[in-house]
Amino acid sequence: MPARILNHTHLSLAIGLGLGLACLLMEPAAADWPRDSATLPVAPAPERVDWLVKPVTRQAGIFRGSCPEELVLDNGLVRRVFRLSPNAATVAIDQLSTGESLVRSVRPEAELVLDGQTLAVGGLTGQPVHNYLLPEWLPELKSDPTAFQFVGFRTNTLQPRFGWHPRQEWMTSVPPWPPPGVELTLRFEAPEGSEDLRGISVEVHHELYDGLPLLAKWFTLHNGSDRPVRLDTFKSEILACVEAASEVEEMVRPRLPNVHVETDFTTASMSGGSAQRQTVSWLPDPSYGTQVNYLLQTPCLLECSPPLGPARTIAPGRRFESFRTWLLYYDGTDQVRQGLALGQLYRTIAPWVTENPLIFHVRSAQPDAVRAAIDQAAEVGFELVILTFGSGFNMENESLEYLDQVRQLSDYARSRGVAFGGYSLLASRSIGAEDDVINPATGQPGGFATFGNSPCLGSRWGLDYFRKLYGFFMTTGCAVLEHDGSYPGDVCASTEHPGHEGYEDSRWRQWEIITRFYRWCRARGIYLNVPDWYFLHGSSKTGMGYRETNWSLPRAQQEIIERQNILDGTRFKTPSMGWMFVPLTEYHGGGAAATIEPLHEHRDHYERRLANLLGAGVQACFRGPRLYDTPETRDLVKYWVDWYKEHRAILDADLIPLRRADGRDWDGWLHVNPRLDTPAMAMLYNPLPEAIERTIRLPLYYSGLEGAAQVKAGDAEWRLATLDVRSRLELVVRIPGRGHLPVWVRAQEGWRED
Repeated sequence: MPARILNHTHLSLAIGLGLGLACLLMEPAAADWPRDSATLPVAPAPERVDWLVKPVTRQAGIFRGSCPEELVLDNGLVRRVFRLSPNAATVAIDQLSTGESLVRSVRPEAELVLDGQTLAVGGLTGQPVHNYLLPEWLPELKSDPTAFQFVGFRTNTLQPRFGWHPRQEWMTSVPPWPPPGVELTLRFEAPEGSEDLRGISVEVHHELYDGLPLLAKWFTLHNGSDRPVRLDTFKSEILACVEAASEVEEMVRPRLPNVHVETDFTTASMSGGSAQRQTVSWLPDPSYGTQVNYLLQTPCLLECSPPLGPARTIAPGRRFESFRTWLLYYDGTDQVRQGLALGQLYRTIAPWVTENPLIFHVRSAQPDAVRAAIDQAAEVGFELVILTFGSGFNMENESLEYLDQVRQLSDYARSRGVAFGGYSLLASRSIGAEDDVINPATGQPGGFATFGNSPCLGSRWGLDYFRKLYGFFMTTGCAVLEHDGSYPGDVCASTEHPGHEGYEDSRWRQWEIITRFYRWCRARGIYLNVPDWYFLHGSSKTGMGYRETNWSLPRAQQEIIERQNILDGTRFKTPSMGWMFVPLTEYHGGGAAATIEPLHEHRDHYERRLANLLGAGVQACFRGPRLYDTPETRDLVKYWVDWYKEHRAILDADLIPLRRADGRDWDGWLHVNPRLDTPAMAMLYNPLPEAIERTIRLPLYYSGLEGAAQVKAGDAEWRLATLDVRSRLELVVRIPGRGHLPVWVRAQEGWRED
């Protein structure tokens, strides 16, 4: 019998325009929701392969547990177990590769505050201690009579969160969307005797994906009553986790459980870790009175909830959908391994991040200048032209003459095989007292917003701004948006803005507005550059991580810092998720010493920048009026673009640090992808004026190579090399002065160890 079990019909819900939007409620028949797992098979044995190196053959599936009262989500790498009676609750999350358990105590599946009343969804009570959880305790646990009660479950294959039209020319393979996996929905109804909750139900959704230890969770609240109900706030994930460390005294640097938690309620951040601070909290567990820490402050209770609100009123016959939470259960503490796992997470749940076009930032929006820039981009193989900030490009201009002019430029770019679009500034500016976010402490704008002052997306100006952007893209056919100062998470205390009621719902409503727009863009094939963590709503790039004023430094210093920024930024992002910057003309000052123009006079530096960036698979915003000024410069740029496209698959693969740039000796990184014919490629750089010879050790374990491999350094011939027992390759290389050296590694066919 196949591992993925889908024996039950599925409740099909209309896909809304964005998270949290209400849609019509369709009540299912009770018979469609089984209450136990008696008809399901038992899960097969765990997968015994390293999922980061070799493909996992097991599919995600839903299975019977140790008894019919248990239900299991399992993909061979991670397992989530639910007890279904007397109420439903998560009783185990296990890392099957290591045998580690994440859960030490049972908690509700969710917690809602409805009309001021705090209500658990599912859960079991009566556990004797909270240090650990034994299977023999489970039959003795009780249901909280005031909690929402489990009534049945359903299964389904995964459904897309929103539409995606991939740009295949910007990637070497198109990941599946939606990703393969299985969805489990647990349905809960209001407890008996709660007349004020009659007709209200909650569906808790769990997803498990094929091939990686990744789980997702969210809930939908259905109002089947005859009156509106207000959802003040919620906790969509509550896990009492095994503590990462036990310390008796004060915890100066507390360790957290070895799991990455990601939600799609994120705003102002260029890194996933800081983006999650708004919704992901690791807290002391007040129920855990038997822990070692004397003050009971061990951070081992995971709660995922919105920072404010949502304070949404759900009308009769409507529903509310929470944000989603993903749990990536690590199988070790090694930073390289965790970084590779994160890369697989983003390629799975946000596959548009694998689109990695070469970007030309054009400084003038004058039609002649734009056409010339498009021609140059097409000539050398750049794939994206963005009219940059300060160019005069204006998406808020609704003049029919202007829109027609932009449409003609977009059509021309398309005819040359180049995507075209531009820059729009949103939140990092002030509009005026009527439209800016209102400080809840003063009742006036200013003094608290992320950027000092910022428009409220729910103000009349904010709603009109998005109306203009929808119209702009539908009218012009542009395929690119660089959205600066995107919604940073500001609250607004205004009670006069039409897009929200007041302070408590202001953050959720503004988040809905911008994420709905981004999803609409992605469904239309519009590429999104957004300097905030909106990847899970359709953005493909954010800043790799750099300080803009550094581009006013002397050129030689920019080269070193650029490689530092790339190595640091790709520790928690894939190369294609972060943009860098190349100031072809002066930027933030610095004069001639910092500037590449005239390009033909600094071709050596221009080439080093191309080698830095394309050798990392990292695209930069090349900002200026032109990409080349002479035939020699054109040929140089085209050579590197062609080189990148020829090796795009391995260059877009994850990076393993070899040595961080410091300007004193060689530095470099290693690309790995065990699914490619050439599964490893190193880029080595020499900042010194003279050639150097060094012995380099390449860690090839994550390339999947074992025993021996073929190696090619630069223009040399392929040769056979032996790997040690840890799949490391040691080789002597010569790197030219202020130059670079690519090293390719592939399998040696027919080789075997004697």
